[in-house]
Amino acid sequence: MPDRAHLTFALTLHDAVAPDRTQNACWSPYSVASALGMTARAARGATGAELVGLLGEGNAELVKASRVEGDAEFAVANTLWAADELPLEEGFLADLADWPGARARSAPFSHDPEGARELINADVADTTHGLVPELLSPGSIKPDTAATLVNALYLKCAWAEEFPEHDTSDQPFRGAGEVATMRRTGRMRYARRAGWQAVGVPARGGVEAVVLLPDDELGGTGGVPEVLDALEHDRVELHLPRLDLDVNTSLADALRQVGVRTLFTREADLGGLSPDPRLRVDDVIHEAVLRLDEQGFEGAAATAVIMRMTSFIPDEPAREVRVDRPHLLLVRHATTGAIYFFAQVVQP
Repeated sequence: MPDRAHLTFALTLHDAVAPDRTQNACWSPYSVASALGMTARAARGATGAELVGLLGEGNAELVKASRVEGDAEFAVANTLWAADELPLEEGFLADLADWPGARARSAPFSHDPEGARELINADVADTTHGLVPELLSPGSIKPDTAATLVNALYLKCAWAEEFPEHDTSDQPFRGAGEVATMRRTGRMRYARRAGWQAVGVPARGGVEAVVLLPDDELGGTGGVPEVLDALEHDRVELHLPRLDLDVNTSLADALRQVGVRTLFTREADLGGLSPDPRLRVDDVIHEAVLRLDEQGFEGAAATAVIMRMTSFIPDEPAREVRVDRPHLLLVRHATTGAIYFFAQVVQP
């Protein structure tokens, strides 16, 4: 059964990440949950409690269990980049070793911050097959940066059954004129509940893409758990736009809005990572790329939790489903429900 706590985390943070329903958004709950999950293992007291409250108790187990296998490409890296002079707790390093693609590496933050930024970006680009070439922009790493926890993710899956290319045509999409829209009729999972239609499109490797089409205008995410729970196999004629999204954003404000506040203050306790009491989280940077076409989809994401030594002051008849208006799209692990990508599609 998909993990309900992870879905709650994804929906809660999405409402904070993308409050403007007239703009595209794309992010990876799996990547963010991985990076924040590692941070939670470094945190103590209220700092850790707020992170666990957002992520759910079973977050680490879900991240570790949501591996894509079979005929799909999947790569994940969880890396601690630390300054040589920062003392590290052995217990954290031992715990980190259990995470998928775990590594601990040194970075010359104090004497060559730009070189450290380039090291991290190059490593992320390697894991993401070049789809995220510059997660960290110039100036994001400073001489007082002491450590950065980074998750990077790459996923490429073919549909279980491709969309015929000859059936793709320009079709109306509310607010965006005409867009290239694919069409396929076949067995998919379908439900209509609580103001939403949902279609689960199966892909290889135990992955599915779930289109969440609101009955009216795209608003809040209330009702999404109910329609996902109701998905059952049916015959569907799906009209689905091609997609190409690339979004880089700071998550600090959104995290504060959903209750993760102590992490960014003088009261933050990251004693599980290092005994140095000056360590603070300065920002959480995230980028996600998602491309969807007739053959399948390709996506990449990365999340960096940047820590500094300075105080921080506070961020049967076929059912026709015509996806012709703003909607949500999830790419998730079909068994655990881990959401690799969460897109808000306003202009495909």
